[in-house]
Amino acid sequence: MEYIPAKTIVTKTKSSEWFGIDYNMNIYKGCCHGCIYCDSRSSCYRIERFDTVRAKEDALRIVRDDLRRKVKTGVVGTGAMSDPYNPFEKELELTRHALELVDAFGFGAGIATKSTLLKRDADILESIKEHSPVILKVTVTTADDELAGKIEPGVPSSTERFELIDYLSSRGLFTGILLMPVLPFLEDSPENITAVVRMAHEAGASFIYAAFGVTLRDNQREWYYDKLGQLFPERDLAAEYRKRYGERYECRSPAARRLWAIFAAECEKYGILYRMKDIIHGYKKNYENSQMSLFDFLQ
Repeated sequence: MEYIPAKTIVTKTKSSEWFGIDYNMNIYKGCCHGCIYCDSRSSCYRIERFDTVRAKEDALRIVRDDLRRKVKTGVVGTGAMSDPYNPFEKELELTRHALELVDAFGFGAGIATKSTLLKRDADILESIKEHSPVILKVTVTTADDELAGKIEPGVPSSTERFELIDYLSSRGLFTGILLMPVLPFLEDSPENITAVVRMAHEAGASFIYAAFGVTLRDNQREWYYDKLGQLFPERDLAAEYRKRYGERYECRSPAARRLWAIFAAECEKYGILYRMKDIIHGYKKNYENSQMSLFDFLQ
């Protein structure tokens, strides 16, 4: 493992509108999942050698000191830039020990991942849930394991991720799905969307948050197009993208409006939350009067 210097790790978010997250925590830099659509490849993030996972030097001490200095507790999110449960985490346990610190200092936790290694830390998340909100977001973009294996080659199958959701939900943890991106011309079919919602229901998911399209910019766009050509040589998908989207950043599915209507109806049928405000309320509702300063918590 290569280590890189860092001065701070737990930083205040600009807005808590994204799943009610108050702080971001990224212990690792880079990702080896190999997902062909990952926005973190974009040059604006300045992540060199993105496919090489590196850990931040002395990360746990920095996380401890960052949390200690916070005036107010809140939800600490991880997984925004790189998956906190990369293969190296199994041995290093940096994410696990960071969550122990989150627990010790009275903060909540929000995790986004594609890895079933999250299952290992259910015990800590249950402990955090005793005093603060916990939300677990598992990315699933397709119900088709074969397709997932092509576009997300370094992660567990969709089936295994649904099994993870079932396990976490059965332990009373507020768990759901990030249904994003939904790749135009590959995943944006009614059949895929209804299958994901149905399987989410069967797994006991509390929520699904969806975006019917993909974002593309600078070097990430060319990477994505190259991969499309390698994986689906029988179709000139890059040409379809260039014709429809040009250099646009937001590439919404041509069927986005129809898919949203189908998606919303399916979620309503199964009682699954799908609007951001409802998701945030859903996992924070029992803690609305329990937010306190760190000073109060330690008394």
